[in-house]
Amino acid sequence: MKIASIIVRILMGLMFAFASIAYFLKLFDTPEITGNMKVFNDGLAASVYLMPTVKTFELLCAIAFLSGRFVPLATVVIFPIILNILLVHTFLDTSGLPVAVLLLAGNLFLAYYHREKYKGLLAAK
Repeated sequence: MKIASIIVRILMGLMFAFASIAYFLKLFDTPEITGNMKVFNDGLAASVYLMPTVKTFELLCAIAFLSGRFVPLATVVIFPIILNILLVHTFLDTSGLPVAVLLLAGNLFLAYYHREKYKGLLAAK
């Protein structure tokens, strides 16, 4: 299970690192978006701060995943972002749904693997 966790965290780290670096360096032109997804993206762009903040957290979590340090913290921090990715691709644009499901499964696997580290957080006192 240790080798599987290393593979999953490296793959997730590479995905998030690539996505955030491509965003910050503007490596790709944004594809033409239509319909509700365009409205959603326009709202994100209008907020000005939201996407840079999300991509910064993605990059920080990618560094944690790739280095193997603070992985339990990174799984908690990245979970709401992955959940939002899943929901966007479920309701607005189903083309990215397989990747979103794999990201969620990978994150849940890493959280399960590090479940002992969460006992203090989940203890009712």
